[in-house]
Amino acid sequence: MKKLLVSATCLLAMMSCKQEKKETVNATVVEEVEVVENEWEVLFDGTSLDQWKEFKTDGVSDAWKIEGDALVYTPPAEGEEQQNHDLVTRKEYTDFVLTLDWKISEAGNSGVFWGVSEDEKFGTGYQTGPEIQILDNDKHPDAKAGTTHQASALYDMVAPAKDATKPVGEWNTMVITVNHKEHKGSVTLNGEEMVTFPVANDEWDAMVAKSKFAGWDGFGKYTTGKIGLQDHHNVVSFRNIKIKQL
Repeated sequence: MKKLLVSATCLLAMMSCKQEKKETVNATVVEEVEVVENEWEVLFDGTSLDQWKEFKTDGVSDAWKIEGDALVYTPPAEGEEQQNHDLVTRKEYTDFVLTLDWKISEAGNSGVFWGVSEDEKFGTGYQTGPEIQILDNDKHPDAKAGTTHQASALYDMVAPAKDATKPVGEWNTMVITVNHKEHKGSVTLNGEEMVTFPVANDEWDAMVAKSKFAGWDGFGKYTTGKIGLQDHHNVVSFRNIKIKQL
């Protein structure tokens, strides 16, 4: 009887120890998940434009408005001042993963830049920032100009693997990765890999030299720069914009 009591006591102690260990492991997992989530910086969550400004200004015009949980660009009415309204982040980034949702209007055109410089000699974001294209592939004429002008292309340089866009009026989820340390970048659209490309090396320079950007002063030269959303004079919407630095 005495031996049985001792065995039972040991068994209870072992069970208690296992429970404590399990709780410790679970706590560690929760902590690790929180750390991973905290790596993401929210650039737009539907509540504020504090992380943004228009190119070479210190504010945001009425062309960009928050509607529900979306950031919507609407071109100024005809006859109003036709200045550039590219939107850029207040902060600069070098190596990152950028994720966002976009929705384009019928026959619409827009894009996402990185490496944007606001040096006084540049007038728009696309003069320095390489662009990942946003487009209505069915009705915008750019889609007929070649596959390197279609949605999710590295504009005028690398064509997407396929057309993975959703119909106009529906949201598309895009992820852009730029890693200068590894000299590579990529784009996924709606969960499918569309484009891979070199960055900041001889392959990049050769690719630019064969594009419309050949000879452009500053194009693709800023490894550290701002993220930009393009004003291409068409209605375009964005939401759920966040970035993780690598």
